[in-house]
Amino acid sequence: MEKTETPDEELVRRTQAGEAQAFDELILRFSPRLYGLVYHMTSSHEDTNDLLQDIFSKAYRSIKGFQGKSSFYTWMHSIAVNMTINFLKKRNRRKTLSLDDADSGILNNQDFIEATSIADPSREANLSELQKRLNESMLKLSHDHRAVVTMFDIQGMPHAEISKVLKISEGTVRSRLFYAHRQLQNYLQEFIDK
Repeated sequence: MEKTETPDEELVRRTQAGEAQAFDELILRFSPRLYGLVYHMTSSHEDTNDLLQDIFSKAYRSIKGFQGKSSFYTWMHSIAVNMTINFLKKRNRRKTLSLDDADSGILNNQDFIEATSIADPSREANLSELQKRLNESMLKLSHDHRAVVTMFDIQGMPHAEISKVLKISEGTVRSRLFYAHRQLQNYLQEFIDK
């Protein structure tokens, strides 16, 4: 007989009743997605790990106030996005992604791996340059624009979910995506025109 996964709501209720092990289960469940979200916003594994500790700590301290008006997933993403944006504002300096970072999104993409497996030095140089330009372009976006691009384009979240996480209208989500995509396109145009 297959073991069924305990619903989030049940784990939240048990955590609110003081069962720390239930919160551990929630951490295991949400860590991969939250790691991806925060990493794509900070471009740093070290900062992401530190932030996740703070995010889960804040969630644990605040969970008694969680009333279930949104899904727990949405609530956690709201905490993560807000804390990451605040961190980025405080950081006040820009970091670039390392091209050696094996878990940068495009480097784990199977089509990308297959396309680059052909030994063509000029093609590899162009792909490396494109990755570098993409990373630099993402870092030029405002924190708000980077958040929507990360959630929509990288994590595949629908507009409605992003709207709940950021507590903005779906129209604002679409508008931010439009302008962010246009900015990225402008930043990358020089590379495309080569």
